Amino acid sequence: MPAALRHASNFLRFLLLGLCLAQAYPASAAEPLEQPRLLIAVGGKALFYYLPLTIAQQQGYFRDAGLQVQIDDFPGGAKALQALLGGSADLVSGGYEHTISMQAKGQSIRSVVVQGRHAGIVLAMGRDRAAAYHSPKDLKGLRIGVTAPGSSTNIFVSALLAKDGLKPDAVSFVGVGTGAGAVAAMRQKQVDAIAHLDPVISLLEASGDAVPVVDTRTSAGMKYVYGADYAAGVLYARTDFIEHNPRTVQAVTDAMVRALRWLRTASPDQILALIPPEYYGEQKALYRAALVRNLSALSSDGLMTLGAAQNVLTVLKGFDPAVQSAATIDLAATFDNRFAQAAVKKFK
Repeated sequence: MPAALRHASNFLRFLLLGLCLAQAYPASAAEPLEQPRLLIAVGGKALFYYLPLTIAQQQGYFRDAGLQVQIDDFPGGAKALQALLGGSADLVSGGYEHTISMQAKGQSIRSVVVQGRHAGIVLAMGRDRAAAYHSPKDLKGLRIGVTAPGSSTNIFVSALLAKDGLKPDAVSFVGVGTGAGAVAAMRQKQVDAIAHLDPVISLLEASGDAVPVVDTRTSAGMKYVYGADYAAGVLYARTDFIEHNPRTVQAVTDAMVRALRWLRTASPDQILALIPPEYYGEQKALYRAALVRNLSALSSDGLMTLGAAQNVLTVLKGFDPAVQSAATIDLAATFDNRFAQAAVKKFK
């Protein structure tokens, strides 16, 4: 082959390789991340509510996106939110409700990726109390365990009470944490009822210490408490952080959407193989059964719908004084779908 033709052929191969790399690695990924080291706060990492976060970490998706992520676990979503507002966390894996309630209080935070469509929260009681439960008015005067006051589990109970015209102060909320402490609080009768998530609820069911009376792990339960579409667990951040660090936020969102995509097709055993053993201890079979029960609650693409956001607002208006008194709530300012939309295109 003549030298000129050989050089032209080599140039063409390099050009084609460059095009392939450009397609595989978008421009945003090739540019330096504004803040490659991140701290994500979460209120109960071992709960299924936050499973996509665990998978993104265990699968190395954060690392693949060029991030060094530290996950700090708090005893409830309200505590994780405090870390964000106080400046000690960059993002939160928590309840979407907080983006609305904080806007009503003058704080601007936004969801960038939806993790769950169902809340997965269960109100459970001892067998005798459960048999006597007929409606939310039966909760009046009870001590109800929640992950932490102000968290999504607290919001869930407040939404229930509002159905019977009761205010949140009709009950006493007791923070019981997210793990063994929550189980112990119910078993030792430190609380009269508990509003919690799996695997805590499944453990209490299996031991006979609690019986579900309202269950949003199911579509019927979700419809009863919240209506139709809903946004549960999300990844959110302060609006100024999102605006100043768009490439970093895109990288985080990429990792989370990859996790959601993987979870959509993975078998329960494949998922279980990635779960840290401390999540289930000696209850691996029970954990697996609970996992199967909760998989349908996960988002498939990380995108927020306006209908889901509107429904959350409707629920909060039923009992949250700040939301009730707000002149207006701009739902479009509580979530940003741009990052999840871009991620979905990458990880079809």
